[in-house]
Order: sequence, then C-alpha cells, then structure tokens
Amino acid sequence: MVGDGPERSAVAYRAEQLMVKDDVIFVGKQANIPGYLGVADVFLLPSELESFGLAALEAQACEVPVIATRIGGIPEVVSEGETGYLSDVGDVQKMSDDTLRLLGDEDLRRAFGEKGRELAVQRYGSDKIIPQYIAFYEQVIHKAQSAAA
Repeated sequence: MVGDGPERSAVAYRAEQLMVKDDVIFVGKQANIPGYLGVADVFLLPSELESFGLAALEAQACEVPVIATRIGGIPEVVSEGETGYLSDVGDVQKMSDDTLRLLGDEDLRRAFGEKGRELAVQRYGSDKIIPQYIAFYEQVIHKAQSAAA
C-alpha cells in the first residue's frame, strides 16, 4: 500500500487481524508514484471525500484499472465498466467483488487499462488542458481589467 493517511493504522491493524500482514507492504508516502503504478494490477480509491480524482486519473494514465467510490469528481474521470468500477461509499463488498473480477480476468484488466489511458490522454492531455487554462486566465484578466477601468 502506497501513501499515508488517517486510516493507515486501522488498515495495518485489519491486515494483522486477517493474518495477511506479511503479505501487505506499507511503503508510506512515495515520490515515484508512476513507478508503483507501473507494476500495479488495479488501483483502489475508496475515498469518502474527493474533489476531482487526480489519483484515479494518474492510475488510468499508467494503464491501471480503477476501483473507486462514486463521490466528487471521480465519476467524471472513471468510466464505469470501461476503465474501472464505481461503488457507493462504504460498499466494500462491491469493491472487493469488482477487484476480484479484474484480478481474475487478465484480458478485461488489460482492456480497462488501455481504455483508461486512451481516455486520460484524450480528455486531460496537456494539448487539451493547457489551452483551456489559458482561455480561463485570459477571461479572469479581462474581467479584472474591465472592473478596474
């Protein structure tokens, strides 16, 4: 597991209870996230609160299918049944079932990963996003100049 958050100790304790602690490596916060995503089979994002879903987008850009909660902007990033699966917050059973489905079907996992990368580049590639940022900043500057005049 990569990252540090408020639930890390609870997850470590749960791994101990389930007697899988020797099978789980908690690496903490890492700088080289693409290196970890490059060897991942699935990306789990069981957030209760999420604004955009940048972590899910990064996973998809690395061709990793995403299992996430249907919260905030995540449904905008993850295409249900195409690039991953979405669940209601707290629906751990569905998230587990979806994860096992992907882990048990290499062709499906690969297809989700490829589609995820395709959509990530298509929707959020720098050639698409940078012009949108520039246009937005130009609008803000124009409004500020108009208000000052």
